[in-house]
Amino acid sequence: MKILAIDSSGPVASVAVVTEDAVLAEYSVNFKKTHSQTLLPMIEEILKMTETEGKDLSAIAVTEGPGSYTGLRIGASTVKGLALVWQIPIVPVSTIAVLAANYAGHEGLICPILDARRGQVYGGLYRFFGVTPVAEIEPCCTLLSELISEVNRRGEKVIFLGDGVPVHRETLEREVTCGFTFAPMNKALQSAASLGLLAVGLLKEGKTVTAEEMVPEYLRQSQAEREREERLANRSHD
Repeated sequence: MKILAIDSSGPVASVAVVTEDAVLAEYSVNFKKTHSQTLLPMIEEILKMTETEGKDLSAIAVTEGPGSYTGLRIGASTVKGLALVWQIPIVPVSTIAVLAANYAGHEGLICPILDARRGQVYGGLYRFFGVTPVAEIEPCCTLLSELISEVNRRGEKVIFLGDGVPVHRETLEREVTCGFTFAPMNKALQSAASLGLLAVGLLKEGKTVTAEEMVPEYLRQSQAEREREERLANRSHD
C-alpha cells in the first residue's frame, strides 16, 4: 500500500508519500506563496524523490475541509485530476481530524481550532485510542464560546492546536477553566503525514470516493455566497 497525501486546507501546503508503516517523505511549505504556485511542483518533487509513479499508488488522500475555500478548491481539483489520470480512488479526510492526528496516541483530549471569523471557529474534540480517532464533538462551525463551554464541561486537560489558536489565544487563556496546553509549532498546523496516517486506516475500511464524487466539505457558505444572499434579502424588503 502506498498513498500520496495532499493538504492545502490552510496556510501550509503539505504533501507526503506514506505506506502502511512508514512516512517515506513529507514536503511542507508555509512561506508567502499560494498553493496554486507550490502544490504541483511539490507533488512532482516528492514523487521523484521517492521513485513513485501513479501506477504505484493505491490511493490519493486529501483534506476535504473545513478550511480555506481557495485552498480546499485547489486541493480538490488537484487530486481529482490526478485520480482521473492514474485511475485510483480518493480518500477524503476531515481537516479537523487531520489536525488531531498530530497527537495520535495521546491519551487526553485534543481540540483543533481553525479561525472561521465572525466570532466563529471550525473545531471539534477528539480522543485517540492508539491511532484510531474518536470524535467526541464532530467537526463543526460554531461559536468559540460554545466550544469552550463543551471543553469546560468535561473538565479534562486538553491540547489546543490549529491556526485559530493564535487568533483566539487570549480568549482561550481567559475562559478555559480546565487544564490546557497549546501545541508547539511542529504540531500546531496541518501535516500531510498525519493525513496519510488516517488515510491508511480509511482505505483499509474502503472509505474512498471517485474523482467525480469528491466534493470539499466547507461546513458553511463562502463569504461571497453569504453576501449574495444578504443582497437578495435586502432587495426583497425594498
